[in-house]
Amino acid sequence: MTDIVSPLPTLARYAIMIDVGYIYAAAGELLFSVGSRREYRVDTDKLIQALTRHADGLVRGELLRVYWYDAARDRVPTIDQRVIAQMARVKLRLGNLNARGQQKGVDAQIRADMEALARHRAVTDAVLVAGDEDMVPAVEAAQAYGVRVHLWGVEPPFGTNQAERLVWESDTVEVLDRAFLEPYFTRIPPPEPVPSAPAASLPAPAAGVPSPAQLFERRHGPRPPHRPAPHPALSQPSVSQPPLGQPALGPSSLGPSALGPSSLGPSSLGPSSLGPSALGQPALPSRLGPDRQRVEEAGEHVAQKWILTRGEDNIRDLLPGPILPPVIDKELLVEAEKELGASLRPYQEAREWLRDAFWERVRRQFGIGSGRS
Repeated sequence: MTDIVSPLPTLARYAIMIDVGYIYAAAGELLFSVGSRREYRVDTDKLIQALTRHADGLVRGELLRVYWYDAARDRVPTIDQRVIAQMARVKLRLGNLNARGQQKGVDAQIRADMEALARHRAVTDAVLVAGDEDMVPAVEAAQAYGVRVHLWGVEPPFGTNQAERLVWESDTVEVLDRAFLEPYFTRIPPPEPVPSAPAASLPAPAAGVPSPAQLFERRHGPRPPHRPAPHPALSQPSVSQPPLGQPALGPSSLGPSALGPSSLGPSSLGPSSLGPSALGQPALPSRLGPDRQRVEEAGEHVAQKWILTRGEDNIRDLLPGPILPPVIDKELLVEAEKELGASLRPYQEAREWLRDAFWERVRRQFGIGSGRS
């Protein structure tokens, strides 16, 4: 009689699939009540390690890899995304980021990868960190191939931040709470408001030195008392309709004396008629220029795009620096204005920030020295 050999247990193999737009937005809302990535920093390396350890304790199998789904302008990775792409067992997937900051193509990439892994029996389990209802067809397709889908979400400050149907279709549901996420997110303090310059007071004259008013009185005699100008509709007679008993006066018959001494002398100039510079006050800028941080980020992004498309072989096009060739300088300005959605032509200083940021990115990439524009 032969012994019946029991089949060996199947070792679980799983992939972690992270919708970065979801986890960042949900964590920013939970921790800081903000929605923009510009308002906080993320320690991405340690966050991925924490998610991997958490999955290992729940699924108890072999990790195939981590899929990191994010977006970038023209699908050109940022510096942080390039660092993530070099991490072991991490696959960077990039969608497109449009001019309004919206991610395009990320959901489709998640669905395609999940279905492909399930169809080829590459995984037995999939950990999905997402909240969009568009993930439901991918979950259903993976389950049809025998894959268990474990949905992870971020603790919502109120209500829910995951589609109800997505929660229903998943095999298990896990919530990442505030204590889990807090060590990896840091709030960027808002810029301090620049205090307005106080109005400069006129310096007091030194002892024994006559003031301007005293000098005027010595030369021209005492000033007549200042009286507010009467309303023209009440006090000034009409030229076409003179007062009764007087002939009409034409413009040629009005001499300087007819206009009154106060209309020609300095006493007619009150404080309201003097500009800020006449009172010793700094003139206010006529308009605000672009934000320096946004301009420098645009310069770095254009430089990064130039490096990826042109490559190291074309670095001689930039040398010797720091003055950019006219063609590249124009391309830098045009591409930066597209990203910023505003013109930099009226702001010379902003264009210098842009060039300096461009050179700084090139210098880090190729290890060459450059001056400031």
